[in-house]
Amino acid sequence: MTPLRVVTYNIHKGVQGLGPLRRLEIHNLSQAIADMEADVICLQEVRKMHHVESRHFPHWPDSPQADFLAPEGYHAVYRTNAVTRHGEHGNALLSRWPVLMHGHEDMSDHRLEQRGLLHVELDVHGRSVHVLVVHLGLIRASRERQLKQLARYVAREIPPLSPLLVAGDFNDLGPWVARQLVGPALVAPAAQRCATFPSRLPLVQLDHVLGRGLVPLASQVPRGRLWARMSDHLPLFTDWNLPPEAQAC
Repeated sequence: MTPLRVVTYNIHKGVQGLGPLRRLEIHNLSQAIADMEADVICLQEVRKMHHVESRHFPHWPDSPQADFLAPEGYHAVYRTNAVTRHGEHGNALLSRWPVLMHGHEDMSDHRLEQRGLLHVELDVHGRSVHVLVVHLGLIRASRERQLKQLARYVAREIPPLSPLLVAGDFNDLGPWVARQLVGPALVAPAAQRCATFPSRLPLVQLDHVLGRGLVPLASQVPRGRLWARMSDHLPLFTDWNLPPEAQAC
């Protein structure tokens, strides 16, 4: 068995607060991500660039946020979901393991929300592990269609016996998400309470990691004032075992 720690985290573009109270949290996020000691970190709302914010904050990183946040020795993959007037943002994946390939699929359901799916294939001790990073829409009907699209993508692009992880901000509760994904046979680690939103007073779990072909172990959410101020979401930590190929689930 190969243990894997997989984290999903909506970082809110590295900025918190409104108007003149906006504050840059990307440097705190960088330290927090380095301290996670995770094997795979799936991020949503990651800035590639933003011309206004980079002028407003004197310590705005010179590199895109995915590269800036990657701990030493990690591989960073980023793909844009949304192009706005002043910049771009999307999903990213940071990995201890080598990246074999990566791709992207547009999941936008209507013109008011630009959404996407990031697909990364990793080499874990010589085994191919596929990871999909998603950030679904704010309207449930949109999310339902996006999850059907995700299921079609899995059937089309990922070999049925390959280990698969799907992680991200689903903007919905786990039981409803699981019902939409019966086809891909994805499961989540058991947990008593993993509320991730809002970070200051977590009430619901909108962030999930689901897997196929891996053994789910546990999940947890960190607490504390620092986590509550860095983003409007809390990160979700999940632990898995990747079995030898002959024993794949």
